[in-house]
Amino acid sequence: MAISKDSPVLRIGELSRRAGVSGHVLRAWERRYGLLRPVRSEGGFRLYTEADERRVRRMRNHLARGLSAAEAALATLQDDAPGRQDSPGRLPAAASDLAGTLRQAFDTFDEPAVQAVLDRLLSDLSVTAVMREIVLPYLAELGDRWEQGDASIAQEHFASNLIRGRLAGLARGWGDGSGPRAILACPSGERHDLALMIFGVILNRRGWRIDYLGADTPVEELTRTAAVRPPDLVVLAATQPGTLEPLAAALAALASTAPLALAGAGAAAQLAAAVGARRLDTDPVTAAETIGRPR
Repeated sequence: MAISKDSPVLRIGELSRRAGVSGHVLRAWERRYGLLRPVRSEGGFRLYTEADERRVRRMRNHLARGLSAAEAALATLQDDAPGRQDSPGRLPAAASDLAGTLRQAFDTFDEPAVQAVLDRLLSDLSVTAVMREIVLPYLAELGDRWEQGDASIAQEHFASNLIRGRLAGLARGWGDGSGPRAILACPSGERHDLALMIFGVILNRRGWRIDYLGADTPVEELTRTAAVRPPDLVVLAATQPGTLEPLAAALAALASTAPLALAGAGAAAQLAAAVGARRLDTDPVTAAETIGRPR
């Protein structure tokens, strides 16, 4: 069954990890200001949502601007106007403006401005919306501009490294927990793994634990890793067509030991069917949302 982006699925420890605020402080903000709105699980545990996480991030931003805790909480709660919720393909006007500001900051090598805009976006929107509606479109546009000669290698490297750093922060602790476990990797010679990182961040937010092997991983090493610690899913991503076909025999062997999914432009439907793998043929965010949880 699909999980809504605002379903109550986070224990307070996970919320603390994601938002960078101690559980003690979170409980104080909940008790004093009504900042968090948990529900009780059948076992009596408080469960929180991504909306709670966004409120905590906005609270931190207001505190960083010098407001007192009470003032910051009031400002945060006032931010929760009916028109602020995000949905696929529809961004609030302010977020659309920030997307343009983000592009300009990337193009002019303005790292402080990039970080400030990303902070604001992640405060106002869910991680899912920021990745789907802003980061992925920007990366696709940057790639097109680079191919057409309208963006330099320096611009591509600058943007990729800053986005990678932000994703690494969002991925902190993504191997913790008790949910199903996925191993994520790119094959030998594949060094473009930002889309795979985004996939992992979103999958983790849907309850999965992530073992991230990343770029340039030989399939034989991936198979050995899966044999030592059997996962619920292995995802292999390639950006270039024709990359995976020479690995068909090794992929079939891997698929015989663990559920395998192939992703990216290098994952042909015919190859996936031939080796017994699932093909993920949508963007990384949508792909992570469609994985679900093992029964």
